[in-house]
Amino acid sequence: MVPVHIWLPEAHVEAPTAGSVILAGILLKLGTYGFLRFSIPMFPEATLCFTPFIYTLSAIAIIYTSLTTLRQIDLKKIIAYSSVAHMNLVTIGMFSLNIQGIGGSILLMLSHGLVSSALFLCVGVLYDRHKTRLARYYGGLVSTMPNFSTIFFFFTLANMSLPGTSSFIGEFLILVGAFQRNSLVATLAALGMILGVAYSLWLYNRVVSGNLKPDFLHKFSDLNGREVFIFIPFLVGVVWMGVYPKVFPDCMHTSAKRAFNCPAPSRAYVHSVVKVLLPFLFKEKRLRAIEKSYSTQRREEASEKEG
Repeated sequence: MVPVHIWLPEAHVEAPTAGSVILAGILLKLGTYGFLRFSIPMFPEATLCFTPFIYTLSAIAIIYTSLTTLRQIDLKKIIAYSSVAHMNLVTIGMFSLNIQGIGGSILLMLSHGLVSSALFLCVGVLYDRHKTRLARYYGGLVSTMPNFSTIFFFFTLANMSLPGTSSFIGEFLILVGAFQRNSLVATLAALGMILGVAYSLWLYNRVVSGNLKPDFLHKFSDLNGREVFIFIPFLVGVVWMGVYPKVFPDCMHTSAKRAFNCPAPSRAYVHSVVKVLLPFLFKEKRLRAIEKSYSTQRREEASEKEG
């Protein structure tokens, strides 16, 4: 999240292809998993307090990183900044605190793990042949590497969240959940998606289309059998999640519901902890409002049990 995102693009640039795949596909999801598994269920009142702050940071990050991506020339940095934008979209979905938003954020995490990893593999294929990641040295690869260009085009469409790909259903559910919570933040998130289409198309057009540059490119061999075999699981996963996404929401419904519907004993424990911590973070007036909200909620739960 902005402003603590600066390390990620540099880490991807310095890491080998396998390191970038692990970082984008697995490690980048640990923070959002922590939100979903621990922060939101264990601290519901604190989550409500910090939701406006998280929403503000995430909305700013989506617009900022999307605009920054348009100015990058390193292929890995472009995908890295795109990952920052997508993960901030995930936090917006999680902190919408409804089934649609949380379910969509989980789907987008799974999809991003596939799509971003595949895009880093595509960059790795180019780097192995031409020893550069700078976009200005590429162009016209469709004439010499047609199989690579086709696969790269498919994952570019998935990064744009085209309907029928894995990212579409996740981003759509996030927008639905965010509009229920805050229409302004949802609008900014939608604007970030439009910018995502812009930099994705720019990246593909710069690398694949145009005139071939033989002065800078050295090895024009297309994908070999080993590389195609590596891409197949990513292709299958992206198509499966895009064409038949129903199986994933059905599996995640219970987890998403538990994330914002904690049982009463857990709420009582959490309230005792939050009551100790909040005076250090908020003014007394704000603390009283939180306690009043909690007391009202407890009375409603008690009346429902009696009824």
